[in-house]
Amino acid sequence: MLDLVRLRVLVAVAREGSVTAAADALHYAQPSVSHHLARLEAEAGLPLLQRAGRGVRLTEAGELLVRRAEEILGQVESVRAELAAHAGLHTGRVRLAAFPTALATLVPAAAAWLAAEHPGIDLALTEAEPPEALTALRNGDADVALVFEHGPAAEVPDLRNVRLTPLLEEPLYAVTPASREWTGPRAELGTYAGERWIAGCPRCRAHLVDACGEAGFRPEITFETDDYVAVQALVAAGLGVSTLPGLALLANRNAAVRADRLANHQRRIFVATYGKPPLPRPVQALTEALAATTGEPEWPP
Repeated sequence: MLDLVRLRVLVAVAREGSVTAAADALHYAQPSVSHHLARLEAEAGLPLLQRAGRGVRLTEAGELLVRRAEEILGQVESVRAELAAHAGLHTGRVRLAAFPTALATLVPAAAAWLAAEHPGIDLALTEAEPPEALTALRNGDADVALVFEHGPAAEVPDLRNVRLTPLLEEPLYAVTPASREWTGPRAELGTYAGERWIAGCPRCRAHLVDACGEAGFRPEITFETDDYVAVQALVAAGLGVSTLPGLALLANRNAAVRADRLANHQRRIFVATYGKPPLPRPVQALTEALAATTGEPEWPP
């Protein structure tokens, strides 16, 4: 039978990339981590790791086991939380993982509502982009995650054991220098086809590249940053154009840039939870807080 502690060790090694880093993350001695891995390989009957420079790399069997281990560990945490809910606990701790602009706009009001309505529940916040937030949710490192997806509902992935509850549709904007005039429609990406672009990391700008491709061009990205304040400062300085989601403009707005709402481009924001209902009381309270305080923001026109 596979041991849960050893599965947790394997997941930590996969996440951290080395036995030493996993030991630090778990607060274990390194020989203890090596011992757990050796026992787990013996239980599995297959090699799970192989050396890769100064770190380790998962074998195919190791990758399979890590995927299943993440699900198992998440389910165990969910069961523990459900038992606490059935015990009638109205106090506790709930951990929220959310992307930066949500932390700056949606979360503060929800946190205040939660503190007022459920003073016995402690809220812990972690900044994480959707892929990391969902991993934390599956691993039991977060209880609730705020995530987003571009495009229509049909494009939202079917995530095993993760429930996605729609929270908000967020418009996307073309961000340009406020003093500059354009010959084409400001609400269409094709107007900016010949411009230099400011965009985020390769993963974060994937939607931009796809959307520009649909508009008939590939953006020339000359500056790369995920800092929305820096994006606006670069645009204001005339160094390029960009796109930003509505929450980024609500969190911080540079007076020297102009934002024009792009037609047919938006992000859909979801509250993600793990496991089947009933949700643990602290988790349910936080989801209620997010729903009660989000509403429909006053987006830039």
